[in-house]
Amino acid sequence: MDNFITNIVSITILLFLLITFLQSGIDKIVDWSGNLSWLKEHFAKTFIKGIVPLLLSIILAIEIITAICAIIGIYYLIIDNQTYFAILAMFLSCMTLLMLLFGQRVAKDYQGALTITCYFIVAVFGLYIISL
Repeated sequence: MDNFITNIVSITILLFLLITFLQSGIDKIVDWSGNLSWLKEHFAKTFIKGIVPLLLSIILAIEIITAICAIIGIYYLIIDNQTYFAILAMFLSCMTLLMLLFGQRVAKDYQGALTITCYFIVAVFGLYIISL
């Protein structure tokens, strides 16, 4: 119980990121064609239009890996107060969000980029907190 209380902020942020990336990954798996269709249209006038399926696959893989690392990170924070997987989950969250931000900026979807920035602030704060 002491480890839980000691790491309550990190655990809460990891839960937030877990929900974010697990739901996003599951949505991509369940509605792959819908997501792919929307993204092809979203990036139709950009230099990445020809590689949207590849990029979607990469984002999906990283989201699922991030969610798994968040689960493991929460477990190890509570059980052994070990931070390795928590740091990895926070870092992967930041990297994933930077990739998504890049895509939104390329597509000139500035409102979408702003939304991603809000998630990024939480992830960077979590990375900062867990690295202290």
